[in-house]
Amino acid sequence: MPHVLLSNDDGVHAEGLHVLHEAIRQHASRIRVVAPDRNKSGASSSLSLSYPLLLKQLENGFYSVDGTPADCVYLGVSAIWPDTPDLVISGINHGANLGDDVLYSGTVAAAREGRALGRPAIAISLVGDTHFETAGKVAAMLLDAIDTVSLPARALLNVNVPDLPWSEISGVRITRLGRREDNSSRPIPVKDPRGETRYWIGPVGRYVDEGNDTDFKAIEEGYVSITPLASDVTQYSALESVNMWLDSLVRR
Repeated sequence: MPHVLLSNDDGVHAEGLHVLHEAIRQHASRIRVVAPDRNKSGASSSLSLSYPLLLKQLENGFYSVDGTPADCVYLGVSAIWPDTPDLVISGINHGANLGDDVLYSGTVAAAREGRALGRPAIAISLVGDTHFETAGKVAAMLLDAIDTVSLPARALLNVNVPDLPWSEISGVRITRLGRREDNSSRPIPVKDPRGETRYWIGPVGRYVDEGNDTDFKAIEEGYVSITPLASDVTQYSALESVNMWLDSLVRR
């Protein structure tokens, strides 16, 4: 059984993290939990480079870090302890990480940091805030089978679970990312106690690509969505046209 590092972006006290720990306890040889000391949703892959990080062990054995999800996985994998984990699991996130969400998600970023450090990685999210036990069962199922899947270098699995009882899950689908509308909602202005205007980031946009093979459609139909993600974001289809454009500039 693997030695597993758990992290998240909702914080070390989040319900989803504790349910995940309990769900995989019998499926791992050892579990270490390193998570942010507070909610860091939307932190993406940011690292804390302007101050040293405080790593603190809590009474339950979990470790908190006054940094980002990526900071937590970096510390959890990189030689703080003599034994390093075989696998990184991030979650269970409180809410979906579908489509464009993966660009901003601290949950996905924690898994991505693990993969960048050479460890297989899974990000798991519950599309809601009720049936965490269902997502825990999915995590345990995947953990038991992770040694049998062959992923390209620096790839990770982004898993989203419908907020349903286990008995109502339709099955599992391998999916691609859907896409939301390009124009996100406008920022929401509010006044602080001193009369200064501040802005809330607006809600996510509507779906514009929810084809049958997307993560959006799988969740809508009650299926667990598993999307392999790559770290290489090069747009290969554009290389030739950009080369031609550059050649035309040089000839001027």
